[in-house]
Amino acid sequence: MGTRLLSKVIVPIFFNTRKLPNLTRESKIVVYTGTNCTITRNYAKGKDRGKDKKDKSKIEINPTMMSELVSVDKLKGRCQNAIEKMKEDFAKNLSLRSTTGAIDTLPIKYDGKDYELQELAQIVRKNPKTLVINFSSFPQVIPDVLKAIHNSGLNLNPQQDGTTLYVPVPKVTKEHREVLAKSAKGLYIKCRDAVKDIQNDYIKKNKKQTTVSEDLIFSVNKQITALCDEYLIEAKKIYETKHNELLGK
Repeated sequence: MGTRLLSKVIVPIFFNTRKLPNLTRESKIVVYTGTNCTITRNYAKGKDRGKDKKDKSKIEINPTMMSELVSVDKLKGRCQNAIEKMKEDFAKNLSLRSTTGAIDTLPIKYDGKDYELQELAQIVRKNPKTLVINFSSFPQVIPDVLKAIHNSGLNLNPQQDGTTLYVPVPKVTKEHREVLAKSAKGLYIKCRDAVKDIQNDYIKKNKKQTTVSEDLIFSVNKQITALCDEYLIEAKKIYETKHNELLGK
């Protein structure tokens, strides 16, 4: 009697378990209730599947180790120069202030030399809507000044009358803000690519090294990437601040 009862329980379980599908790596729970076999699966959530891949330890930058293959100060200097160039371009070309304060220091290249506009002409605000730039003492520079103004991003459209430029001061519109914001993104991408080029330049040179171990080259290249990433983060923050400023956010 006991044997028959036991066989009624074991046999169905045996056949049910043989029919179990090929289970994946997800966690499984098999529940037996009487003669029935119930399978439940705990599927990993999508956001958790790549968690292990993303959970990488932060690369520790060791200047002493890096200095065995590269000049760390020179590397940092080149990256910092790329960021300073972006900031300088932002200041020169992406100002919302179409006033004497913005145009006084407008860079003008003339005869192979760099000048500020205020060094070449007299700038006067005739009224709140008009600037007057007088070139009576230096009229030959007018073509270069017109070119610089048009390329300045200040949204100015000067009108020439002899040796004088009359510059209407436009109202800052939403469209003009968007144009400037787009220009800011272009300058940021230029900076980002410059830092990436610096990074690749150092890594490529290191890979050609034959007098040091491959482990050292690998480790230093990882640190170069981590160091350049820090400058890329800084550049992005500067860009985002400028972008929000231009759009009035």
